[in-house]
Amino acid sequence: MPSDDEEISTQWTKSLTPEEHQRLEQQNTRLVSNHKANTLENEAKKHWDLFYKRNETRFFKDRHWSTREFTELLSDDENEKRRVLFEIGCGVGNFIFPLIEEKLDFKVFACDLSPRAIEILKTNPLYNLSETTAFQCDITTEDVHKHVEKDCIDIVTLIFVLSAIHPDKFTITLKNIFTVLKPGGLVLFRDYGLYDMAQIRFKPGNKIAENFYMRQDGTRSFYFSTDFVKSIFEIVGFEIMENTYIHRRTVNKKENVDVPRIFVQTKARKPA
Repeated sequence: MPSDDEEISTQWTKSLTPEEHQRLEQQNTRLVSNHKANTLENEAKKHWDLFYKRNETRFFKDRHWSTREFTELLSDDENEKRRVLFEIGCGVGNFIFPLIEEKLDFKVFACDLSPRAIEILKTNPLYNLSETTAFQCDITTEDVHKHVEKDCIDIVTLIFVLSAIHPDKFTITLKNIFTVLKPGGLVLFRDYGLYDMAQIRFKPGNKIAENFYMRQDGTRSFYFSTDFVKSIFEIVGFEIMENTYIHRRTVNKKENVDVPRIFVQTKARKPA
């Protein structure tokens, strides 16, 4: 039985059982109303602010797997010019602070929709204003260009962020990212994959649109196929370098938990 930290990459999503097919069909019997869906969109910042008010730093674990999965973050060239990293949807710093602990040589920009998340991030002892600039921003708008210049970023990280954004705004979000990246710059993307167990477990009344759902706390989640990720990145002008499903089983024998998870991991480049 695979342990919690074992992952298997494959080009294919999972095959659904008849029971899983039925559960997905049942989700269509009662959808989120248009009024509710519009309210969720308009109050997205409020719901994420409440999320961080309740959970502070306790919900997400630090992502110490990042340099293993994204070796592009590492550099063996001591003479290389200092790189600039932009983490979008930084939350309370679960991605950037492990990189700082590893003493990777980056100038870091970090933004989040939630002002409270940014406030919490700045209280971390590892936060150094001369090395890291964190700010509140809605990446689906042009506000990002008030904080980050065009063509100045070497690497953008987009880790479990795009799924929280309305699908109608995926293209403008990726265009904003494309604009701040240097020619040849990279996007490192990881998010929820199609038919992830979390998607299948949603009950009727939670589905907003195809593969897009409302959680109980008012936050939202989209579930991606590799084909869909490829299409939205290429529409904006990115070149796809890697695009795969990550299959993982989280196992806790003491609590009798065995949960299959599916993620999509993509590496895309702005043409030089």
